[in-house]
Amino acid sequence: MSYSIPAHTRIGHVHLKVSDLERSLTFYRDLLGFEVQQKFGDSAAFISAGGYHHHIGLNTWHSKGAGPAPERAAGLYHTAILYPERKDLAVILKRLIDAGYPLTGASDHGVSEAIYLDDPDKNGVELYWDKPKEQWPVNAKGELRMVTERLDIDSLLELVV
Repeated sequence: MSYSIPAHTRIGHVHLKVSDLERSLTFYRDLLGFEVQQKFGDSAAFISAGGYHHHIGLNTWHSKGAGPAPERAAGLYHTAILYPERKDLAVILKRLIDAGYPLTGASDHGVSEAIYLDDPDKNGVELYWDKPKEQWPVNAKGELRMVTERLDIDSLLELVV
């Protein structure tokens, strides 16, 4: 029997193993702007946007002082953080540039525009916004055709000048 997950199902949060909680909070809280909702000493913190109980959990329960996970191994490729508007993506891009934080990529996927970077533990992070659905690229049959093209960073940054 075939089963389809309900259409309004969402991924609620991600929980990351980190080696240094304060260093991770400096990235997620101080640079990206997430708010701490709850903290358990120096071993765990739950952070969110807009007061939600948590979008991201950070913990050192099995990883305190450890190095990053091997790049060429199974595991999480990246956490994707969806911004509500294109201007919001532009604001965080400018913030990252002003802080001198290294990016690992920037792409226009047809359906979205995305900026890629690594957190301090080399966990991949995608910061993106979705284009309106009516702008998504489709073929003659109406099938979605995502792409990976160069992101027009100058056009994006014009939103915050």
